[in-house]
Amino acid sequence: MITGRPVIIENIDVQVHGPGEHDPLFERITTHLPLSVGSRLSHAAYEQIKDDLQRTAATYGYLDARLTSNEMLVDPEKHTARVTLALDTGTRYFFGETTIEQDTVDNALVRRYLRYKQGDFFDMSLLLRTQFALDDSQYFATLEVLPGEADRAQHVVPIKITARTNKRNRYSIGAGYGTDTGPRGTLAWEDRRVNSRGHRFNTSLQEASRQTQLKSDYIIPIGDPALEKLTFEFFINNQKRGDLTTKDVSIGPSITKVNGSWQQVYYVNAVHATTEDIAEHFTDQLLVPGIEFATVPKGYLGEDLFTRTFVAELRGSMPAFGSSTEFIQLHMQAERSFDLWPKWHLLLRDEIGATIVSRFSDLPGSMRFFAGGDRSVRGFAYEELSPIETVPVLDAQGHPVIGPNGVAATQTIRIGGKDIFTGTVEIERDLPRNFGIAVFADYGNAFNKFSDPLEYAVGVGVRYRLPVLTVGIDIAQPLSRPGAGPRLNINFSTKL
Repeated sequence: MITGRPVIIENIDVQVHGPGEHDPLFERITTHLPLSVGSRLSHAAYEQIKDDLQRTAATYGYLDARLTSNEMLVDPEKHTARVTLALDTGTRYFFGETTIEQDTVDNALVRRYLRYKQGDFFDMSLLLRTQFALDDSQYFATLEVLPGEADRAQHVVPIKITARTNKRNRYSIGAGYGTDTGPRGTLAWEDRRVNSRGHRFNTSLQEASRQTQLKSDYIIPIGDPALEKLTFEFFINNQKRGDLTTKDVSIGPSITKVNGSWQQVYYVNAVHATTEDIAEHFTDQLLVPGIEFATVPKGYLGEDLFTRTFVAELRGSMPAFGSSTEFIQLHMQAERSFDLWPKWHLLLRDEIGATIVSRFSDLPGSMRFFAGGDRSVRGFAYEELSPIETVPVLDAQGHPVIGPNGVAATQTIRIGGKDIFTGTVEIERDLPRNFGIAVFADYGNAFNKFSDPLEYAVGVGVRYRLPVLTVGIDIAQPLSRPGAGPRLNINFSTKL
């Protein structure tokens, strides 16, 4: 096969004229051209420049833009080419009046979802974001956010929103299995539209071998309703933690707000907390104010997030609030995934928590830290890592058991710690057919002093991901406990 000499670009001139001449939207195109002097001529790259200029103009409100020059001159003898492109942007248009046709919720609430204001520069991407925000509200079964006929004299674009009511009630069932939790199931009901002001109510029941949760929320949209809300929560949580049994009932309001890339949740909960072990039983009455900070992605519109890059929670109580226990607790978690090479990923995960408490024995079991399990230090059982306490062995009547030597028999129980530090380093390789393989190292412990030693484990895992099913299988070997054998972790979840 014989190929001819390539055509080389001798000159390229791409200009933007008119009111948008110095707009960064166009400067990004003209300063990063896919063609340059001395490079080989590419018709595809030439068409890309034209498309980028025209698409940018149409998207960001330069609706009268036109190409005034559009030439690619080739000299066949010299094998050179000269490219000339010029765009006249014309006047940039503004958002005009928005007309809303729906009878689901108050129009005033719908207008608070808009990502633009009348009089702002027209931007098609803001219409798409408005569409996404209203879709995520789940008030509507069908929804259209469309520009109307532009007013060429006034340079404005009217907007029309048309929507049809969604079903009011939504029911869902979830199922899963984890080595830590055993089989688990969830039943949930949501009233998407309690009234025309967009209030909603949801309740869910989750049952697993070590935990039973009943949670009900009444949600009132406030401020920017896509991002901000006032929630009244009622929560019952019965849980087996280490060798403790905890039973919490809490009720209280919270306010969720988003500023930039940070979500803040401010809350106050009245908590009735019961903690039991084989030797004692105590109850706390607490008023717990707290604040939670979490990162959200750029352009976040209130959708559910399965992972967050960083979460920090600060909470506490004191007798001045009517609480029976005085403490302050900080808990931070960070997780980040990096793409190393095509199909290779690095996962880093860390957790740190610290508590200042007047008397540790009064800290409710539900507010203590435990480590170990498939989301912590694999190689150790769920919440196996914890400070221990020696307690007497009791008989069925609650009396101490006396051994043959006349001394009361004792045993050790895991009671949780006031501090925690854990972390993971994991490398994953994507495989065909939605499979993946991973190698990892975990470290950490729950303790009452940060000077206490950490535990370590390494392992390998297999991942299988489908839209409605995620399966993870890990085999982890403890390194810090001689003689300990490997531990298998299996976790799968479905959403029906």
